[in-house]
Order: sequence, then structure tokens, then C-alpha cells
Amino acid sequence: MADEMLKNAQPQELESQIGEEDGLKEQLLRMCRQNKLAAFSAVLILVVILIAIFAPVLAPYGEAEQDLISRLQGPSAAHWFGTDELGRDVFSRILYGSRLSLTIGILPSIISLVVGIFFGLLAGYFGGWVDYVIMRLADIMLSIPSLLLAMVVMYTLGQSTVNLFIALSLTSWASVARVVRSQTLSLKESEYVEAARSIGVSNGKIMLKHILPNCIPSLIVLFTLNVPSAILSESSLSFLGIGAQPPAASWGLMVNQSKQFLFTQPWLALAPCIAIMIVVLAFNFLGDGLRDVLDPYMKNQSRRGRSKRWKIIIMFWKSAA
Repeated sequence: MADEMLKNAQPQELESQIGEEDGLKEQLLRMCRQNKLAAFSAVLILVVILIAIFAPVLAPYGEAEQDLISRLQGPSAAHWFGTDELGRDVFSRILYGSRLSLTIGILPSIISLVVGIFFGLLAGYFGGWVDYVIMRLADIMLSIPSLLLAMVVMYTLGQSTVNLFIALSLTSWASVARVVRSQTLSLKESEYVEAARSIGVSNGKIMLKHILPNCIPSLIVLFTLNVPSAILSESSLSFLGIGAQPPAASWGLMVNQSKQFLFTQPWLALAPCIAIMIVVLAFNFLGDGLRDVLDPYMKNQSRRGRSKRWKIIIMFWKSAA
């Protein structure tokens, strides 16, 4: 009887929670058709990832290749974005800088996602003192400004790429844990979870096989919105001098090094700033598009909005007639 309940209840629950009536692939294709900006952002992110992978092939000069005779030159055919104070090609450093910025944006987001999923599942499923301790710890983390917390970690542990990963991972796991906890609280009372529990399925298996899959759409959206936040934090830390260190090609570090030439050679700061802006906007637009497709609440809001607009049009037409 319990096996039959589990088989019958789980697909319906998954459909209601994830919105998989058409399948995830169909939903993403629908997003591409309905939200052109999100689709364009996804293509742009893919292009930036390919640029980061093939930067040594695409860059006309080396990452740290210097030509002191050509220092502080303006944009030209030889140097598209000009050269910096050491004669390094700014365009080449922008290409190489995409590697560090994407790595520091994606890896800490993945780490914070894993940590947040772990604590969120524990807090939501077991409740009681486990929930209280984890959520109070999350409240403490959320009460501290993320950039300030990252600065404290960097000053304490020292300036290195590994410490930068740790600092950025510590600043965003709490928000992930809150999202996973809230969904776990509603899902653990579902029929298929009760059926699994009644036939002796372990708590760990229930959390990983029956609860976590329902959280994936929200986690995908959260990940795409955490990546630009991590990129901005890395750029800010590098700009303040406690992030990436010379001679690394980091967009934030490039802005820091070019601030003294802001009024005489503005292209030195403008190029990395535009690169940061493009990547951050692309991830944000993609995250908004995925949220509209994968989040059931946002889909209901969208339907209500369309229904309301049609009602207004009909009322206006009737009054005009």
C-alpha cells in the first residue's frame, strides 16, 4: 500500500512543485521564445566562457607581456583598448581577466550552494533545536554586510586566491540555506515523503531523492543570481587591494591600477568596468528569465498579470462602445 502511495504521489507532487508538466527542456525553450533578453544573456554568457577558455589563443599579446616604449598608448589597430602604465595590452588582459572573474564568480557560488543545501535540508527536515541553531547562525551571517565580512576574512587569512574563495563562499551560503529550508518545510509533509518514511526509507535518502530534486529550479535561479554578486565582490576586493594581486589580470585590479590615469587615459578604467557590467547584467537577466519560467509563484503572478491586462482592455472596449 505504501509503495503504491509513493509511486502515485511522487510524480504529481513533482509536477506541482517544479512545474515539470512540459519538462525542463520545454520550459527553457519557452523562456527563449518569450524572453529574448534572457536568451541573449545566456548566449552572451556562453561566449564569455568560451573567451575565458581560449584566452591564450584569442589574445594578441601575453597576459603580462610588457612593452615600456608603448606604455599609456591610446586605442589603435595594434592595441584595441590601448596599453597600461607598463605597456601591457589592455584588450589581452581583459580576455585573460575573464578567467579569474568567472572562476571566482562560479566556484564560490557552487561552494555556497552545497553548504547552503546541506544546512537548509537539515534545518527544514529535522526542525527543533537543529533548525534553531542553523537559522540563528544564518541570521548572524546575513546581518553582516557581505563585503565587510569578506574583507575581514581576507585580512585575517591573508591575500590569496584560495582565501578569496573562502571569503566569498562564507557570504552567501545563508541565503541558500533559507530557501532550501523553506521548501523542505513544505515538502516534508507531502504524501510521497510520508509514504517513503512509512516503508522505512532513511532520512538521508528522503532528503536527497525526494526533497532535494524539488528544490533544484529555485537553486538554479539562486545560482545565476549569486554569480554576479560574487563577481562584483571580487572586483570590489581587488579594487581595494585585498583581492587578486599583481601581476594577475583581474578586472577589479585593473580598475584599481588605472584610477590614477582616470582623467588622462580613461580607457584603462573604462574597459574593465564595461566588461564587469556586461557579465553582471547578463547573469542577472538570465536569472530573471529562469525565475519567470521555473518559479511557480512567478508563473502564477505572470498569469494574473496577463488576465488583469485583458480585463482592463475588455472594460475599456465596452466603455468605449
